[in-house]
Amino acid sequence: MLEGKDILIVEDDPVFRRMITGFLLSQGCEVREAEDGLQGLRALRDGIPDVLLCDLAMPVLTGMEFVEEVSLHYPMIPVIVISGTGEMADVAAALRHGVKDFLVKPLDNIMVLKAALMSVLKAQENTTEYTDFSSQLLQHDATVDDELQWHINELESNPEIARELLVGLMPDTLSRQGDWQMSYCVLQSADVQPVLLDYTWLMDGRLAFYLLDAESGGRQGAATVLLIRALFNDYLRKRMASENDISSMLQTIENGMKQSGYAVPIKGLFGIFDACDRSLTVVSTGSEAVLRTSDGEMIVPAGTSLGDGARKNLTSSYVLPHSGARLSLSKIGAANFSITIQRLDAMKEHEIHPAVKAKTKV
Repeated sequence: MLEGKDILIVEDDPVFRRMITGFLLSQGCEVREAEDGLQGLRALRDGIPDVLLCDLAMPVLTGMEFVEEVSLHYPMIPVIVISGTGEMADVAAALRHGVKDFLVKPLDNIMVLKAALMSVLKAQENTTEYTDFSSQLLQHDATVDDELQWHINELESNPEIARELLVGLMPDTLSRQGDWQMSYCVLQSADVQPVLLDYTWLMDGRLAFYLLDAESGGRQGAATVLLIRALFNDYLRKRMASENDISSMLQTIENGMKQSGYAVPIKGLFGIFDACDRSLTVVSTGSEAVLRTSDGEMIVPAGTSLGDGARKNLTSSYVLPHSGARLSLSKIGAANFSITIQRLDAMKEHEIHPAVKAKTKV
């Protein structure tokens, strides 16, 4: 499958670059090399490769800057990042830019690289939809088994790498869509696996979000959280446009967890907010939550963990006042979390005009 494929390697370490080049040539690939990001961009102008391999720690134009340029100007090129273990924050940032996979130096087993390349190439041939690294975890065939197991083992045996990766995948703390704003705040211990939040504003004005407590899954927590992230995004792409049912989403995710063969139960929370009618639907999966509005305080019962039949948990539905609401969780490992949904004009009403400030100043 690799024979005849054009692979561009952007790597400043000549020894490592020659090693990768030699292996790829032995597999029948056509290989081009670049010593830094600037040379890499010049190489892209000469021809679009089938796959791009790049390091993140490079001179002249850093690997992160290079990945950003590629994602902006060459979004059709699948990128695999090969990076040292001390750069997981950059790896996470690269994944948010659509990087298809990442490998950690040193490559003790070169066949992991082959598996990653074959996985990415197969995904390119089988779909025209956008996919990111996490989506690779949804593939279940012999071609990618070795690579998948490598990722799982890497995350289990290196909790610090797993932690840095999950923290790096956290989205912006504030996001606006139309008349509404969503923000979140999370405080957590540096000694445990973190919580991971993600959210997506849909075209019809709905906000879909989730929170997952990686620590609740033990050694397999990080790998499970990454799988759930992929299943969540896959569900949004394929089914969310026609459905508004969290139970259906949870059932799809739990089916994927069961099929994976390695996922463990995880505590968390899932929600959908519809800006059109101000409705908020929430299902807690093992973590009790509190919803606070101007009308009062409501408890969202914990229910069972995701992976233990959470699709049967109680679905809590609310119509938020114009001032919005705050959803808080405090019993999630060593973390404290809150998400706030507010209407922008309601926020302005609570601001004190400068003239009023002057009058009330003592």
